[in-house]
Amino acid sequence: MAKLEKKRRLGKRFDDALLHALKLHRKQARKGKPGVPYAAHLLGTAGTVLDFGGDEPQAIAAMLHDAAEDHGGRPRLARIRARFGKDVATMVEDCTDTFEKVKPDWRPRKEAYIASLPGKPARSLLVSAADKLNNARAIVADLRTEGPGTLDRFSGKAETVWYFRELVKVFGELRVGPIVDELAVAVDEMAALAGRRPGRRG
Repeated sequence: MAKLEKKRRLGKRFDDALLHALKLHRKQARKGKPGVPYAAHLLGTAGTVLDFGGDEPQAIAAMLHDAAEDHGGRPRLARIRARFGKDVATMVEDCTDTFEKVKPDWRPRKEAYIASLPGKPARSLLVSAADKLNNARAIVADLRTEGPGTLDRFSGKAETVWYFRELVKVFGELRVGPIVDELAVAVDEMAALAGRRPGRRG
């Protein structure tokens, strides 16, 4: 078996991030899925980052991408920076659409996040795209078993499909890579299962 490239190896820093993320999110479940630990999303996002060529800092950022948003805002981000470094903290910040404890309204928050993507570095964009791909695939799986009503736990059919369509468009324009094709496939299926006509990929 060929040795894993040095830059692709996962070491003690990833182990630390994994345990740190699991501790922070231990009491959380996936939205509308009380039997599914939130860790499933974090692990899935980190795995997706690695599948699409990400390195250890990107995998660490994937494990921690919701830590500041869900558990402490900017003070949490500062602790992540001190513990895991500036690179990881930057990617976590770039994946965060709000640091406020009481989140702003959904639509303007998502519009602002989409508008911010062109200003983010490629390293952060891969982590963000992996996060969205994992979410999209989970939604598709639920749509298959539970039907269109599953989107009511988010922001409804039209809004949810709109958001993911915009992400595909912007990630495509920014040339994030092959992960965008996978996201587009998932979003097309999401739209079809939600009863909406699949549109063009961005």
